[in-house]
This record gives sequence, C-alpha cells and structure tokens, in this order.
Amino acid sequence: MSATALVHLSPQPLYAKIKDALRARILDGTYAPHSQMPSEHELCAAFGVSRITVRQALGDLQKEGLIFRLHGKGTFVAKPKAFQNVTSLQGFAEAMSSMGYEIVNQLRRFRVVKADRRQASRLQLPEGTPLVEIHRVRRLNREPVSLECTWIPESIGKRLASADLATRDIFLILENDCGVPLGHADVTVDAILADDEIVAALGTEEGGPVLRIERLTHDTTGRPVDYEFLYFRGDAFQYRLRIDRDKPNPHTRTQS
Repeated sequence: MSATALVHLSPQPLYAKIKDALRARILDGTYAPHSQMPSEHELCAAFGVSRITVRQALGDLQKEGLIFRLHGKGTFVAKPKAFQNVTSLQGFAEAMSSMGYEIVNQLRRFRVVKADRRQASRLQLPEGTPLVEIHRVRRLNREPVSLECTWIPESIGKRLASADLATRDIFLILENDCGVPLGHADVTVDAILADDEIVAALGTEEGGPVLRIERLTHDTTGRPVDYEFLYFRGDAFQYRLRIDRDKPNPHTRTQS
C-alpha cells in the first residue's frame, strides 16, 4: 500500500499524518540534510490534500527544527542536532561517544587564576584562592559544538596538567585520576549573545544567540569541586530532559 493511501487511512488529522510521513523520510535519509524539500504544490499532489493542510504539516516540522525556510528559495532539510539527556550527570564525551559520535577537544587555555567573587562563592572558597582555569572547544564529528570554561580548585586541578584533555572528559579525569567521586550538579540554562571568544571558538555569528549552561558539580560529600560555563551552538546541539508529574499522596486528604 502506498504512503499516500496509508496517510488517508490513518485516524490522525490529515496534517499530522503528512507531518509524520515527512518526518520519517527526513530521519531515514530519504530527504538528506540541506536538501530542498518538494514544493507545497508537489506535496499537495503527492498526498492529495489542500495547500493549507501541507502548510500546517510543514509549520509543525519547522517548529521541531527538522526543516527551515529561505525566502524566495523554498524549504530545506535541517541538519540533525546532537543531543544530551540531562537526567544523569555525564560528561559531554561520555554521553556522545555512547551514541557513536567522534569527540575531539581543542585546548585553548590552561592556567592558574585567582578566584573572583562569583567563582569563590560557587566553589565556597575565599576570594583570590588559586584556581585552575581550562577552556576547551568540544568538536563533534570534527565540527565545533561547544566552548567549555571550567574552574577547579588548584589543589585538584593541577593534576589535570598532565591529563589527556584532548580526548577525555574532565569528569572522568577527576574520578579516575584524582580520586574525586562525583555526586550531583546544580544546572542553570539560559541564552546569551555570542561574544568575541565564543565567535572565535565556535564560528558563530557575532551577537548571535548561544545556549549557556552554568553547572556546579559536587563530590559525594556535597563539596563543590568543578564550576563551569558551557556555551553551545543552538544550530547543532540540544539538551533534553524528562519531567514526571508528581503523583498526589493517596493518604493525603484535602480539606474543603
């Protein structure tokens, strides 16, 4: 049976059926990244539906980040974004390697600095305490995806000077080389405009939006040991998480 026939037989609304059919073709490579999608007229003819229905399906795919439109040129398939789940504490390479990606790090800075007020507050240290500062560009399949700026107390961080920072996650180095068992992290997510360092590191547009992750990682005793900012290209990466709704306690009675 043809895909068009299956679309019309499905109990879903027509636009949703077409969206699912087009999504499947994008994900299986039938429509390759950066290739031009069939025109609205061609899709109307292929699925036997109105232009309004096709536009609604394409609009949903655009909201999902699977396609993008160029004025006067048409609709194109977006490059798939890599993603990392944030339901567990993992380093970038640790998460990406398990999904088959090649990870290489470019070390841009390794030096000892004095903790400013913010860093000292987060790491619960006196202001001016020596910290090891590390800046790395994380490359996913050889393309720059994120800039990672890390601050670690010098007593721990100095041991990272001889570590393989080009291929290994700092989390794994802390645990396996430095004997620091990691417990949990506090994470804040927002968006900022790319400054000169981010533009140079990631090749983004000056003043363009980037995803910023502020992460403070603690050891199993609750002591903060790793403070960092992670700057991600929004066109190449996304964070994902699952949120469960709290179940009401059946033993708790509401009062009227």
